[in-house]
Amino acid sequence: MAKLTLKQTRFVEEYLLDGNGTQAAIRAGYSEKTAYATAAENLRKPQIKKAIAEGNKTAVERNKISIDRVIQEAARLALFDPRKMFNADGTPKSIQDLDDDTAACIAGLDVVNIGSGDDIGTVLKYKLAPKGQAIDTLMKYLGGYEKDNAQRTGSLSDLLSLARNDSQ
Repeated sequence: MAKLTLKQTRFVEEYLLDGNGTQAAIRAGYSEKTAYATAAENLRKPQIKKAIAEGNKTAVERNKISIDRVIQEAARLALFDPRKMFNADGTPKSIQDLDDDTAACIAGLDVVNIGSGDDIGTVLKYKLAPKGQAIDTLMKYLGGYEKDNAQRTGSLSDLLSLARNDSQ
């Protein structure tokens, strides 16, 4: 297989950053005016496709990414129980005391100190990752929508059959 030119190698490196061919071409030093066409052309070249596939494989292995791990993270979000964030007396647990599943659901945390001197209080504002998207991801993965799709298809088929019979 042909070796990549320096510019093509740079294109592959840039493409692996964000998957945007046009921007990768520009960052690799190709003309902005022809970047879209150059990216499309590069992405059709077998040696560039192979280099991108190898780069993606390396990133997956390095980061220990697997379908199993992605499903585990989606399950953490979908099945999150906010009660795990609190002690039995209703006070919030410190971030260090949260179990791994609960901590994984926190998308952000604002800590605000209120007052001054000896009269300071702290307000914690947790931003939680959205459950809906995680549930949707799991439903698709587990085939949970197939029954709904079959029912809709069945109903549509029945309606079309009825319509045909009525028109005869």
